[in-house]
Amino acid sequence: MKTLNFLVIGKNQEILDVLKRIIENNEGWKAEIRTDENSCYTYIEENQVDIVLLSSGLEDRFEKEITAFCGNLDKEVKVIDHYGGGSGLLKNEVYSLFPNLQP
Repeated sequence: MKTLNFLVIGKNQEILDVLKRIIENNEGWKAEIRTDENSCYTYIEENQVDIVLLSSGLEDRFEKEITAFCGNLDKEVKVIDHYGGGSGLLKNEVYSLFPNLQP
């Protein structure tokens, strides 16, 4: 099974903790969480990141900038705007990007 590495970015620590738990309940899925937008760029450049998950509390400007940043990298990093909806929605969002991972 392919390992998926997530970078989850948001401003609400409780929501980020829940998202980390939900993500890591899936075999092979790992999550790093960040509340500081500035540190995200370096993290993405220096680590294997498959998915940047945008959570609540982020400004539109940052969301557009990080999406463009990921699109301009030499490696493929997918971006998901995720604002809730439970673990089922999150899995569907991930599987739509990686259909070969569907059980």
